[in-house]
Amino acid sequence: MRTGIATVCLSGTLKEKMQACAIAGFDGIEIFEQDLVTSSLSPEDIRKMAADLGLGLDLYQPFRDFDGVTPELLQANLKRAEAKFKLMARLGMDTILVCSNVATATIDDDQLRAEQLTKLAELAGDHGVKVAYEALAWGKHVNDYEHAYRLVEAVDHPNLGTCLDSFHILSRDWDTAPIEDINADKIFFVQVADAPKLSMDVLSWSRHYRVFPGEGQFELAKFMGHVVRAGYTGPVSLEVFNDVFRQSDVERTAVDAMRSLIWLEEQSAKWLASNAEAASEQKAASRRRYPMELATLPKVNEPAGFNFAEVKADDTAQLEKLLGQLGFEFEGRHRTKDVQLWTMGQARVIINEQAALHTEPAIAALGFDVDSPVIASARAQQLKAPVVSRKVQADEEVFQGISAPDSTEIFLCQGSPDGTAAWTQEFGEGLERPRAARTAVIDHVNLAQPWQHFDEAVLFYTSALALEPQPFAEVPSPSGLVRSQVMQASNGAVRLVLNLAPVQQASGPKTYQEHIAFAVDDLVATARSARERGLEFLQIPANYYEDLDARFDLEPGFLATLKELNLLYDRDANGEFLHFYTATVGSVFFEMVERRGDYDGYGAPNAPVRHAVQYDSLHRA
Repeated sequence: MRTGIATVCLSGTLKEKMQACAIAGFDGIEIFEQDLVTSSLSPEDIRKMAADLGLGLDLYQPFRDFDGVTPELLQANLKRAEAKFKLMARLGMDTILVCSNVATATIDDDQLRAEQLTKLAELAGDHGVKVAYEALAWGKHVNDYEHAYRLVEAVDHPNLGTCLDSFHILSRDWDTAPIEDINADKIFFVQVADAPKLSMDVLSWSRHYRVFPGEGQFELAKFMGHVVRAGYTGPVSLEVFNDVFRQSDVERTAVDAMRSLIWLEEQSAKWLASNAEAASEQKAASRRRYPMELATLPKVNEPAGFNFAEVKADDTAQLEKLLGQLGFEFEGRHRTKDVQLWTMGQARVIINEQAALHTEPAIAALGFDVDSPVIASARAQQLKAPVVSRKVQADEEVFQGISAPDSTEIFLCQGSPDGTAAWTQEFGEGLERPRAARTAVIDHVNLAQPWQHFDEAVLFYTSALALEPQPFAEVPSPSGLVRSQVMQASNGAVRLVLNLAPVQQASGPKTYQEHIAFAVDDLVATARSARERGLEFLQIPANYYEDLDARFDLEPGFLATLKELNLLYDRDANGEFLHFYTATVGSVFFEMVERRGDYDGYGAPNAPVRHAVQYDSLHRA
């Protein structure tokens, strides 16, 4: 699949955008008119630079408001078009995007539109240019891709074809199956963009909220499957208007964009394979393989569970005290590294003191149990994930590591049927004390995401770790609404909660609070034991328990226990959820939870209480 991207997707100058696209590995670019107009480079300079970078110049765009106009305006439009065709010759480009009229159309007549498009196609033919006519979702009279194609058919000129844009089609819920009936020779260009499902006017939705494939909720694999079945062989290019992307680092955004097309290519191949029976017998007989070849990635299953969580800190005394109060056992230090291991059942926490000078405690790494770490790492690297390596001795476990968008290090570990980890044998000289018969696992981890990389993180964990995004939620806090996105394995063994960090804390060292949650069998007993060890719980207001009683009509003794131990409670049709929080150390706090029945949530109704108490505690301090 030939990959492309519109320069409008990225921040920076045209030169910076082209360099970033080449570094990310794109085959070609669409040059957005404004990027050219504002560039200090001449068309000839741009042409040479693209050749030097190995980038094709696939599309010049957009040419607006051409059709459905008066004769006088038509002549002005043709003059404008000829000037653009001459410019394209200097650039070495042969395809231009023409959008359906949204502003100047005064005549709603398909015959007139076809006549005017014929004149444009004839002029384009004289200059060796192909015109890709696109139906904008908010077009004044033409807003449907099938309508646009009927006009192309009516003109029947070799220099006029159509452009299929996933946003303009899927935002209007148009059926994508008829794409297969379009003559492939008349599909001059294909643009793709994803988007969250929003209730707003389509123009504002398009101009501000498009995202890269895999970061929204459109059925892009299905869309692309129909495009491939139609026989299209040209570029598949990203056209994404997004306020955040156009403020973010250009090279990083280009890599994220490329990752999204690699992911889309794989998902489209899967859709074609799973819907092979839906292809017509005639098409299946005419060719065994579609003209567009779709590459796939090494297949991986979702993680089987958390292997460990790592917190990095310069001064570890408070972390050690907190873990001990919760009931974790100190397993000792690593034999060659300045690293500690603390465990409770199968929940493992590493405290990393290496290269941590002046570092406040913060979550630094997560380990996941996977079937094959090497294959999983190879897949992640093909998806442009940066590699993370750590020095090891000859007889030590070699972890396959990659870096997440928020710089959290992700290690892919070899899982074991009994949940143990062989690398723990590298630690020793822990505390000599009786072991309590206690079971625990890491239930979920909550990570704060910089605002400019939130969508990137969703795609990263979807594509590289096969976690599925759940519907996002917004939780009120004293600092404003906190957007929360859960990434989860299908069986709930891995739950990763991504929270959108406040803008003012989105860069530099981590300051927004994150946490690691541990699941135990008996939270009340765990809380009592922790209190006996001197743990200071997050203090929950009495008003919360009054509201809890009103909502759930709890047994008085049970309610009194919750209040006594500062425990929070939630219940749904499937079960119950008990949890409590510790104080924050650096940017990290811990949560202990108990899931009863088939409760699968996170106590979301209690989140505003936690945010308010933490806010008050922070400002009081």
